[in-house]
Amino acid sequence: MNLQDILAPRRKSARPMPSDAEDGTPSHTPADGTRTLGEILAELRQLSPEQIEQVGSHQRQNGLRFGEAAIELGLVSHDDVLRALSLQFNYAYGSAESQRLSPELVALNQPFGHQAEAFRMIRSQLQLRLGNAEGAVRTRRRALAVVSPNSDDGKTYFCANLAVALSQLGQRTLVVDADLRGPRLHEVFGVPNDLGLSGLLSGRHGDTVIKPVPGVPDLFVCPAGTRPPNPLELLERPAFGLLMHELQQRFDHVIVDTPAAEYGADALVISARCGQALVLARKHASQVATLQELSASLSAANTTLTGVVMNDR
Repeated sequence: MNLQDILAPRRKSARPMPSDAEDGTPSHTPADGTRTLGEILAELRQLSPEQIEQVGSHQRQNGLRFGEAAIELGLVSHDDVLRALSLQFNYAYGSAESQRLSPELVALNQPFGHQAEAFRMIRSQLQLRLGNAEGAVRTRRRALAVVSPNSDDGKTYFCANLAVALSQLGQRTLVVDADLRGPRLHEVFGVPNDLGLSGLLSGRHGDTVIKPVPGVPDLFVCPAGTRPPNPLELLERPAFGLLMHELQQRFDHVIVDTPAAEYGADALVISARCGQALVLARKHASQVATLQELSASLSAANTTLTGVVMNDR
């Protein structure tokens, strides 16, 4: 299966990571060329030299950091400081518009909040378990299917934010909407859904199906496309297995959203093609017996179960 014409082009990321935050005033640029927090804030808010000096004076008199002093003087907002930090550390942070359109993307819109921290913890656990951590011996790349027993368990929310967290490591990450029964990833990321996975599996080619997510380097999304009348049959075709194999060669991480297991065998088929699955349970909703049955079905389908996550959202 030749995917060169329909997949997103390769793109290298060369973004240095500062070893420590720089909170000095704009006049003190580090020797390595990294801009200070003050310089970034001055540019974002178009602060005049007089205002910069005012902030510096307030900073020295009260023993504050530049951002804290600027907030106290009312020259910048708390959101401005978070945005400046994300720029200083090359860390994706959602714009005000993206926060309004995609409030579910907490890892992007609130990268320093407790929910984003929870996704980073899950990211670290997955990296260690899958052998992708820095210094670990990396095994054969495999995609990760996220499955759950019921609808409304939060799979799309989980997939989207896990993908954002992985891309924030500077690694090429693709999130695939294989929920051909009720796709939502295109809504979360604000990308067109006219052509997607269903079109590829039915043999229809067109413009690039895999789309970069605006404002988030190294993150790509493959929407589900037109909702087909025969989703399971499409997923069981050899084309889906070939597609997943190709994608695993082109991306560091491939996260796959799936339909709820209650709708049929779609999730099991997708998981088998991916090679590994993570089970998502919902607090006060998922039944232990149902989770055990789903886990047993995944094992029977020769799928590696990487873990179970409880969603309390």
